[in-house]
Amino acid sequence: MHEVLNSFLLVFGSLFPIVNPPGSAFMFLAHTRPVTHRQRAELAARVAVYAFLIVNGSLYIGSAILTLFGVSIPALRVGGGLVISVAGWRLLNAKPGATDRDVEVETTPEGLKTAAFYPLTMPLTTGPGTIAVTIALGTSQPLAGQWPSLAVLGALLASLAISALIYLFFRFADRMEGLLGRTLTDALMRLFALLLMCIGIEIIWQGVSAMVRSL
Repeated sequence: MHEVLNSFLLVFGSLFPIVNPPGSAFMFLAHTRPVTHRQRAELAARVAVYAFLIVNGSLYIGSAILTLFGVSIPALRVGGGLVISVAGWRLLNAKPGATDRDVEVETTPEGLKTAAFYPLTMPLTTGPGTIAVTIALGTSQPLAGQWPSLAVLGALLASLAISALIYLFFRFADRMEGLLGRTLTDALMRLFALLLMCIGIEIIWQGVSAMVRSL
């Protein structure tokens, strides 16, 4: 149990600040204002499942996939940071209420299914920053040991806990807005959009710095 707990705390503690389910919920709401509460609940469930798959895929096969395509982690950070920065910029400059067509999702069944992965999961919830961190975790001890192991179990439980938090915060994002008020929610959304853009720039800087050091 000690090994399980250590692995759980390592993965959960590393991912929670990056994924930031409470903050991401406001951006999720900004993209999904036109949909009903039921549709938002379905989207939240899909995003949570996709996030769980992305985290675990990055942990255990992410490094192999990057190697297969000849992509380095610094390159992933630069490209992913650009995507995150653009997403943050669009939200930051959206019209009041975040109903600008740049941040809306299509309300058709196919449109909602597509939006659940992009942009709601990638890059807004578990984007390149999350992937880079989880790949690094997957290649480090104790997670790099043989599978299955107690460390792997702890990592699975941590990713499940993160996904559960994503689902809860995203599903009830409109209720959070009801408690806080539309004006405060819009202000918080723009604050987190600014932070998202800054995170993207920081990820780009880390990637560029790693590239320069490798020259």
